[in-house]
Amino acid sequence: MKTEESKNTTVSLERRHDVSQNPMCLSGKGITRIFGTGKKQNVAVDHVDFEFREGELVSIVGESGSGKTTLSKMLLGLLEPTEGEIFFRGEKRDISTRAKKKEYWKNIQAIFQDPFSSFNVFNKIDTVLLDCINMTGGKKLPKEEKVRLMTEACSFVNLKFAELTNKYPFELSGGQMQRLMIARIFLLKPKILLADEPTSMIDACSRATILDMLLNLRDEIGMTVIFITHDIGLAYYISDTVYIMEHGRFVEHGLADEVILTPKAEYTKRLISDVPKIHEVWDLSTV
Repeated sequence: MKTEESKNTTVSLERRHDVSQNPMCLSGKGITRIFGTGKKQNVAVDHVDFEFREGELVSIVGESGSGKTTLSKMLLGLLEPTEGEIFFRGEKRDISTRAKKKEYWKNIQAIFQDPFSSFNVFNKIDTVLLDCINMTGGKKLPKEEKVRLMTEACSFVNLKFAELTNKYPFELSGGQMQRLMIARIFLLKPKILLADEPTSMIDACSRATILDMLLNLRDEIGMTVIFITHDIGLAYYISDTVYIMEHGRFVEHGLADEVILTPKAEYTKRLISDVPKIHEVWDLSTV
């Protein structure tokens, strides 16, 4: 007879994908980002290496200030590395011109932490979704087909397009706006999705629903998902692979079960020990 704890572990393991034989999607060698000069120099990301494969769900875990958001901006092409090279699908990434950067962004998209700052307040929801259709070459599709695609995308995230049309994003709740961002991803179908704390501003019930939507989207189109998070419990629950980041460096990485269940780095052990457990007295000595 399985205990409740073993049942939960089984559910978690069932989410794991063996991607070891999948082609390389995004990788980096010696990626470094330095801000400032001289005595005011700050090394935000310090010579990190990584390899993400197609269909892989990766979590980059670290506390605030660990460098994970700076790394995510470099992956998106919003910041250039001070040193090192990023490779996309085995080739050195080239985003030297606006046209090349736009082409790259067709393959990599992001969901950000704050849904309220992720939309242009002057654009209606119809425009937000139509822009996605246009980006994927559907600009000349009949209006009826565009409406069908938008309806399908909204339905995927449990929203009704008929109730959203002609509204502005700020008229929605935070949870609805998060779902709308995922609807955009459903239309764009990028090769890589970078999700930077995508559920930190919403309630626990909506959080679980949105995570399931992202996992279903990964399974449906074989997308690589990179989660940026401080929540090591969440990372264990959803990830195939986990990278632990401290002071701009990866101190440990590997399969989720290996990193979380048998951690080697002291920092990883501390992150795990800081997760509150209901059945134990909380140790606040490290706070």
